[in-house]
Amino acid sequence: MARATALTSLGVAALSLLVEEPMHPYEMYQLLIARHEDRLVKVRPGTLYHAVGRLEEQGLVAATGTDRGGNRPERTTYTISAAGREAFTTWLQDMLATPVNEYPSFPLAISEAYNLPADLVVELLDRRLQSLHEQIAFLLSGEELLKTKGVDRKYWVDVLYQQSMMQAEIAWIDGLQDQLRSGELPW
Repeated sequence: MARATALTSLGVAALSLLVEEPMHPYEMYQLLIARHEDRLVKVRPGTLYHAVGRLEEQGLVAATGTDRGGNRPERTTYTISAAGREAFTTWLQDMLATPVNEYPSFPLAISEAYNLPADLVVELLDRRLQSLHEQIAFLLSGEELLKTKGVDRKYWVDVLYQQSMMQAEIAWIDGLQDQLRSGELPW
């Protein structure tokens, strides 16, 4: 259990890929980017290599071989260990069952927004709304593509969750802006 709580988001993403099949970190990176998982976890090639190295130090993954293609550097392929599967499963079960305060920045920014003039807050929130609408449009187009390709919904249910969360945020921001514009919320 202690190992499961020590997993980083990037470590979880790596373990999840290794549940599918053994692979090397660069292949993991390419797959995460191709699947647009970078909208869920911050991923960079260097940090992914370090994350896999930490997983190996913890005994959660094991190197299964090294190969080289042409002039390319050697690439070590990893597989998930039994301890890695257990840590991944425990982490996943805990996160699905137990709410965790992840300290997102936006609630903090809203709590400090009174330090800015109301008209500026409304303007900044307009920019945020534009970005949220663009993100929802991206998710909707991705959803349509996945449906067209016949990908089972269980593999992209997170897209539906993100759409719902963004729609709720948009509704909340719209309400706050209405209160600021009308003066209902004194600033």
